[in-house]
Amino acid sequence: MPAFNVLTLNAHMGFNLLNRRFVLHELREAIRTVSADIVFLQEVLGEHARHARRHLNWPEGPQYEFLADTAWPQFAYGRNAVYPHGHHGNALLSKFPILSRQNHDVSVHGHEERGLLHCVVDMRVHDGGGRDVQVHTVCVHLGLREAHRERQLDLLCELASDAIPRDAPLVVAGDFNDWRKRGHARLERCGLREAFQSSTGRLAATFPARFPLLPLDRIYLRNARAIDPTVLSAHPWSHLSDHAPLLAGVRLETGATR
Repeated sequence: MPAFNVLTLNAHMGFNLLNRRFVLHELREAIRTVSADIVFLQEVLGEHARHARRHLNWPEGPQYEFLADTAWPQFAYGRNAVYPHGHHGNALLSKFPILSRQNHDVSVHGHEERGLLHCVVDMRVHDGGGRDVQVHTVCVHLGLREAHRERQLDLLCELASDAIPRDAPLVVAGDFNDWRKRGHARLERCGLREAFQSSTGRLAATFPARFPLLPLDRIYLRNARAIDPTVLSAHPWSHLSDHAPLLAGVRLETGATR
């Protein structure tokens, strides 16, 4: 069955760890070097008028289009947080056609805006029966409060159960903010297997980027397995965000369908 590479990264709106330097151009070059077929992005800006005036090298369009450039011809954006001078959210960059996209608002009223960006990607490959394999992806950014995350994880499990066929390949990746690991068992009960947990026996530490201690970022799979999951914590990644990215190969399991 086909294999492909996925990368998940909290882009930190294009700024380094302490917001002292605009690093979006360096981030784009770094992402290009890892040969990811699908990129899951969190905290990516769709627009920010103030930053655009302050930085001469600010891109003309949305950050996710700038990062996609010519390497990822397909992209989708889920706007989560809106403010007078702009907005940000989650994005998916793909080398394969994106057949559908839907952003699910999982914000808790009066608190930080969060979302689940659900896309269906056509892998353009054929299994033994000659069928096109479609992969469901969910780009995740959950809240900072545990009570909020519990509700958001319930909504994620409902999405995986009700909106995605049980035998379809599913990749869920992003910033879960689950530093106590209490949400991990909940996702396992939903039938999701975490890439690093399955391969190494433990979740990967990704925050803070320079000295990762907390397992905030994850890659969960259903009807697929991880190949050589890696934390990208060395230079230049340690200087390009407050989170270290995760990279993993994904191989679909025999019998996975559309």
